[in-house]
Amino acid sequence: MKSSNSPNRRAFLQKAGLLAALPLLSKIDIHAADVSSSLALKILTCNIRVDLPEDVEKGLGWKHRKEACIQVIRQQKADIIGFQEVLKNQFLDLKSSLKDYVAFGFDGPEMDQFKEGYHGIAKNPILFSKTRFELLTAGGYWLSETPLKAGSISWGSARARNCSWVRLLDKKTEKEIRLVNLHLDHISNEAREKQIQVILEDAAQYQTDFVQIMTGDFNVGMDTKVYQDVLQAGWTDSYSQVHGDVKPEGSTNGFKPLDDPRQAKAKKIDFIFTKGPIKASSAKIIKNTYKQIQPSDHYFVDALLHYT
Repeated sequence: MKSSNSPNRRAFLQKAGLLAALPLLSKIDIHAADVSSSLALKILTCNIRVDLPEDVEKGLGWKHRKEACIQVIRQQKADIIGFQEVLKNQFLDLKSSLKDYVAFGFDGPEMDQFKEGYHGIAKNPILFSKTRFELLTAGGYWLSETPLKAGSISWGSARARNCSWVRLLDKKTEKEIRLVNLHLDHISNEAREKQIQVILEDAAQYQTDFVQIMTGDFNVGMDTKVYQDVLQAGWTDSYSQVHGDVKPEGSTNGFKPLDDPRQAKAKKIDFIFTKGPIKASSAKIIKNTYKQIQPSDHYFVDALLHYT
């Protein structure tokens, strides 16, 4: 009689044990993937275009696009959203429609001077998930030589530009993060270059291992000094991190259809940058419509980020 500890029997038992463990290992791997996914941060940047009377005349006003804008945003299920070109009535619409979020960045006495209309100032509010985050502190400043003076303009900027920021506690991970949201000038290149320096110098005060995210409409493409200055200051473009050196499609549409020749000439000017121990695993330009209505003259941009 052969011993029960024969090599053949031992090999069989080893294989059988491994095979029996495979379902368990598979479950562990799947569970780990689910946990990793649940801890990821979905970031969205949305230039929703200001509510202008001339757009209403063309059937492209906020009242025509509001539902489409809100529905496309809801579909993304973002954790944090940076908005640009928001007037007070639009801010109130976003707050009342996106009730799962805390909204910050519009209220303040600096707007009381301008009761109605654009008047050169639209703000850049931030919305973040009520369930995921605790607000630690927040603030804002103007992109000028006098950043604490409301509505101040410098360097030939066509309009007063401002920046909003929030510092949040991620209750899922117990990590603190900071998101900065901005809109650079659309006319003066000098203004854009100086405005981004205000933001970069402010962000540089934080430790290198502190997670920061920067969203916004930069009004420049990737082939500019503004973009290079951001990278040289230690920030990473989430889109390029995912897609490499592939030239991105444009992030503006001018309310034109996808097959319009203008689309091929458009540049990506809306970005999500990161700094610190965080990395993008996905990034895309969102071209969704709702009931065949475009939410804005910009496409929204997203990034899925993971702590490292």
